Amino acid sequence: MKLYDTSKIRNFCLLGHGNSGKTSLAEAMLYTAGSVEKLGRTRDGNTATDFDPEEIKRKFSISTAVANCDWGGMKFNIIDTPGFFDFVGEVQQGIRVADAAIIVLSGKSGLTVGAEKAWNYTEERKLPKIIFINKVDDERVDYYKVLDQLREKYGKRIAPFQIPIREGDKITGFVNVVEKEARKFQGDRTVTASVPDDMAADIEPIRNMINEAVAESSEELMDRFFAGEEFTLEETYAALRAGVAKGEIVPVLCGSAYNKLGISSLMNAILAYFPSADTEEYIPAKKTDGTEARRKVSINDPLAALVFKTVADPYVGKLSYFKVYSGTMTPDTTVYNPNKEKNERIGKIFALVGKKQTEVEKLSAGDIGAVAKLAATETGDTLCSLSDHVILEGINFVKPNMSLAVVPKAKGDEEKISQGLARLMEEDKTFIVENNVETHQQVIKGLGDQHIDILVSKLKNKFGVEVSLEAPKVPYREAIRKAVKAEGKHKKQSGGHGQYGHVWIEFEPCESETLIFEEKVFGGSVPKNYFPAVEKGLQDCMQKGVLAGYPVVNLKATLVDGSYHPVDSSEMAFKTAAGLAFKSGLEQASPVLLEPIGHLKVMVPDTYTGDIIGDINKRRGQMLGMTPQGNGDTLIEGEIPVAEMYSYANDLRSMTQGRGEFEFEFERYQEAPQNVADKVIAENN
Repeated sequence: MKLYDTSKIRNFCLLGHGNSGKTSLAEAMLYTAGSVEKLGRTRDGNTATDFDPEEIKRKFSISTAVANCDWGGMKFNIIDTPGFFDFVGEVQQGIRVADAAIIVLSGKSGLTVGAEKAWNYTEERKLPKIIFINKVDDERVDYYKVLDQLREKYGKRIAPFQIPIREGDKITGFVNVVEKEARKFQGDRTVTASVPDDMAADIEPIRNMINEAVAESSEELMDRFFAGEEFTLEETYAALRAGVAKGEIVPVLCGSAYNKLGISSLMNAILAYFPSADTEEYIPAKKTDGTEARRKVSINDPLAALVFKTVADPYVGKLSYFKVYSGTMTPDTTVYNPNKEKNERIGKIFALVGKKQTEVEKLSAGDIGAVAKLAATETGDTLCSLSDHVILEGINFVKPNMSLAVVPKAKGDEEKISQGLARLMEEDKTFIVENNVETHQQVIKGLGDQHIDILVSKLKNKFGVEVSLEAPKVPYREAIRKAVKAEGKHKKQSGGHGQYGHVWIEFEPCESETLIFEEKVFGGSVPKNYFPAVEKGLQDCMQKGVLAGYPVVNLKATLVDGSYHPVDSSEMAFKTAAGLAFKSGLEQASPVLLEPIGHLKVMVPDTYTGDIIGDINKRRGQMLGMTPQGNGDTLIEGEIPVAEMYSYANDLRSMTQGRGEFEFEFERYQEAPQNVADKVIAENN
């Protein structure tokens, strides 16, 4: 396979809402460049970048995929990301290693939530971008309406470099405003045509905007602009390229991925406006001692590569996707993983076109590839040279916020389920498995129904085990409200040695989660050697309260009196006596049920604040405050019982059309309302 210098590489990701046509666009580019022989279709399950069995079955992307092609002597590494919100972790992987982005909009849907989120992702990482309005050959598409939406939302930065040619209700081509050239759709290709006379009014203001952008790039060009001189095409491209790189200009192009219309023009725009991988800026990196490291995307610096994605296969093994940031990655070498403090053996390395792997003899700085069977390396880890250790900036994944308990469908599958879930966690850093020792449930956490449903399906198809899901149990607690003194007496005689233990214990509320045990015994009524048995008996009983069997907290117990038998007393007898005193005492001490309360942070557009506040109140929550963010969003904070948060991930998405984001962390326990306590107690007795 052809090898590429860093300056000849373009890394860009495709972002946008689900069903906007990102995978179809990737396929059309690969086909146009000759990287695939047949044009695949999402509906047929044969595209290069949707190759996971779950993607083929569901007909939409769930994983980020990489595919390369050659265009104009340049290597395009196309990073196709999912559009549905449950798979934002995959988007975070792709955007981390991209140098630019194409935001794909469906002309029929216009500016959607997914496109808005895509814009925000690129702004956070300061990525140059192009907007591609897809499906413009559909007669229902109103290109100018979509353009108005973009301009209203993002202002003067939106620069339509192409204007559609409309004949009746149909778009039949477009005018390239930069080159002042028209292209007409002819079958599945475009041909050069003359610019329609009646489009001058649409083209002129855009030409003026482009010329102003060119003029502002230097004083000499500004003087020529005011003198009324025309700029050369080379001058125009250079100025626009600089404007796109700074984020001051966002070109808008149009076409149809499905019918391969406008694809060549888009790929030429990528060549013209997107940066090559060899940036002049230093890469964010640190030495292993935490000090700053200065690295450039150059083959002259020591090796540093970031593993941004992992694919776990039960038969083939682990495949790690990486981007080389400096130096050169070569096969059959040993590298160092500073995150795990271990050496890794690099076997063969591959360039990718979806699942198709082509062995290469090296990958230079700026390039993307894959390596199989790394032993310790995970997503987000750095691979560097043995002699120069650095850690690259990792990937800050969104936290999973929806929990469900796993129930095996067949007995004896527990170990296989645990192994399968562990492998899936290697692939997906937005998926967490926890074994709750208190509720005796295995709980999985994901980003929504769809996310968890696909993980369960992968568990079945990849690892051969089936599970069902249920709501996780809420870990309630029990406590007492008043101080009491209780007796516990264990006396048993059945021939030979009997059993005798007798204690008086004072119980009172306290602030400690664990038992505070003291003794104030006078006159040796209970010998010291039995004190540990009394404490152990109480600790054992703390695991199961008297109301609903939940652990007891905030309890202080003081041993004040008792009696013993010189022959029949034993540690076991005093342990049992302590348990009797515990049960008797807690029943008299006004026991209460405590429920877990969490701290909720919700980020939503200002227009949804009323709905969110009302919903918090419905969930028995308490508002803590609202903080406007100055960008049209508001941070809302409150405290809500954990029991009321089971469906919140889906509910928030529904309330805000997917625009809301939240974090929820356990805060403390507090007394449950009587109606809640009565229900929980009834369910557990």
